[in-house]
Amino acid sequence: MTTIDNITLEVADPTAAATFYDTAFGLGSRVQLRASDAPTDGFRGFTMSLLVSQPANCNALVDAAVAAGATVLKPAAKSFWGHGGVVQAPDGTIWKIASSSKKDSGPATRDIDDVVLLLGVDDVKATKQFYVDKGLSVGKSYGSKYVELETAPIKLALYGRGALAKDAGV
Repeated sequence: MTTIDNITLEVADPTAAATFYDTAFGLGSRVQLRASDAPTDGFRGFTMSLLVSQPANCNALVDAAVAAGATVLKPAAKSFWGHGGVVQAPDGTIWKIASSSKKDSGPATRDIDDVVLLLGVDDVKATKQFYVDKGLSVGKSYGSKYVELETAPIKLALYGRGALAKDAGV
C-alpha cells in the first residue's frame, strides 16, 4: 500500500497557520506548511476532510475551528448520508468535517478517525487510471463519480471538480 504521511499546504503565514491547525484540529505532523504568495481564496481544486465517529465530534471540531478563526461555509447539520459541516481555515484551505453516523454514541471528543485529501478533477475515470498506472490501488470506486485510493495514513480520493466545489459550498 502506498502511504501519504502528511499533506503540505501553501500558506501566506506558516506560523499563524500552524497555530490554527494545532488549536482547531490537533493534526500535528499530518499537516506541513510552506510559505507561499499563491492566492488562497476561492476554490483551489481540493478539500481536506476529517472523518469522525459521531455527530458530537463533528460539532466539536467545527466549533474549535470557528473559535480559532475559521469561516463557516456550511454549518454542521444532519444530512442524507450522516452529519457534517464545512469550514474555511484562515489560510484559505477548505475543510469538511463529517460523520456517517446520525446519532451520538458517547460524549463529544475531538478524535479524528481519518484525514482525506479530496481532489476535484475534470475526469475521475482518467485520473483514477493515472494513479493506478503509478502503482496505487483502488479501495472504493463509484464509476466516474468518486474514487478512493488505497493510501494511509492520509487517504487520497477523487471527485468531479464541480461536484466537489458544490459539496464544499463554494
